[in-house]
Amino acid sequence: MMETPLKIIKKYQIQPVKRLGQSFLVDNNITSRIVDALKSDKGDSVVEIGAGLGAMTAMIAPRVTKIVALEIDPKLVAVLTKELKDIPNVEIIHGDVLEYDFSAPAGGRARIKVIGNIPYNVSSQILFRLIEFRDHISSAVLMFQKEVVDRITAPSGTKEYGILSVIVSMYAKTERIMTVPATCFYPKPKVDSAVLKMEIREEPLYPLDNHDTFIKTVKTAFSKRRKTLANNLKDMFTARLKGMDVFALLDETGIDGRRRGETLTVEEFGKLSNAINRLR
Repeated sequence: MMETPLKIIKKYQIQPVKRLGQSFLVDNNITSRIVDALKSDKGDSVVEIGAGLGAMTAMIAPRVTKIVALEIDPKLVAVLTKELKDIPNVEIIHGDVLEYDFSAPAGGRARIKVIGNIPYNVSSQILFRLIEFRDHISSAVLMFQKEVVDRITAPSGTKEYGILSVIVSMYAKTERIMTVPATCFYPKPKVDSAVLKMEIREEPLYPLDNHDTFIKTVKTAFSKRRKTLANNLKDMFTARLKGMDVFALLDETGIDGRRRGETLTVEEFGKLSNAINRLR
């Protein structure tokens, strides 16, 4: 049986690296609940983002065919190599999640599952990376700063609703699993965390003509939150389509240009991005 996270920290005299956003989950009861939420089985391949001390890796390994322990810190890679050396289905990779090919673990033949305690300083980038590989991922259970989960799960018309809410909802069904207090980590962060489960949709919530246009449309609509939708879109069209009548385009979609981005539903964003894509 693997030693507790705090014992491993002491054993290897690990000093958390602030620039990597390292804050280790040291409550194994919470770790166990996160692993249970993944609902993995023997046929699964799993990628763990930020394997850290290996506690979660060791819990998952007996349940699955393969687990890839992805870790960017070379010192922790050395710890993982020593602590997990007797578990044959663990593959330890020293690498950056933002460069990792999520189609690799199952050879592109099946959809994998993803789990991890996400570094708060790159949480949005990691989400977008996972969405890029949505055809290769079936589900993910991830721990974020609580405010990030609040934004992802926010409904339209609320102040938390924004880019993450729309893009994640278009491609995944989300469920908040639990809130994790700061006292469960070492070092103790200044904020609480929350665990989110994402079930990746086989098809987007709304049929999209072009993913890149959808992303650009959403980001433009929220670029200046106090501006109306029409005014934000004018900035987008100035760069691409001079002379385009923004209000005519919005009338075509049945969306009032005087509204602001946070009032649009995910489906309305899909409809709007398709209309914009047809102008290319």
